[in-house]
Amino acid sequence: MNVIETALPGVLIIEPEVFGDARGFFLETFHKQRYEEVGIPGEGLEFVQDNHSRSRKGVLRGLHFQLENPQGKLVSAGTGAVFDVAADVNPDSPTFGQWVGVELSEENHRQLWIPPGYAHGFCVLSDIADFQYKCTALYHPESDAGVAWNDPDLDIKWPIESPLLSEKDRALPKLTEAKRELLP
Repeated sequence: MNVIETALPGVLIIEPEVFGDARGFFLETFHKQRYEEVGIPGEGLEFVQDNHSRSRKGVLRGLHFQLENPQGKLVSAGTGAVFDVAADVNPDSPTFGQWVGVELSEENHRQLWIPPGYAHGFCVLSDIADFQYKCTALYHPESDAGVAWNDPDLDIKWPIESPLLSEKDRALPKLTEAKRELLP
């Protein structure tokens, strides 16, 4: 597997080895020993929850994080294509306000590792996308938080202008509006 470092510390793009022939393909989406060798999921962390979502073209989910029990996420698109984003929204971080975006698709088989503490979101580029993520902490609704997908201080270059958003995501604050205790 090929591991690509990004501008955000610990955020990695993973390109698994794909074995293909006329019948289709095979790849390992996770191999504990190989992934641990590159620091995934990280010291003292283990994957405890797997999630699968299906969304249609134009849906944008995010930017989400958990204040308590922050989740590290290993994400990929099993069907379709998404533009996936990790953003540093921690005011105490030297990379505060920076983000990384990458296309994850059934064609490129890429994964993105997002360590605990980063905000995460994605938008769907294909007609339908099945999105999988392995998480290092259980979902904790009481500490669910986020920031607005279109925050001008983050200035994320989403490949979509008018996304379909949930009510929750429509109400997320901008970084300048979020109270310090509501950021990682």
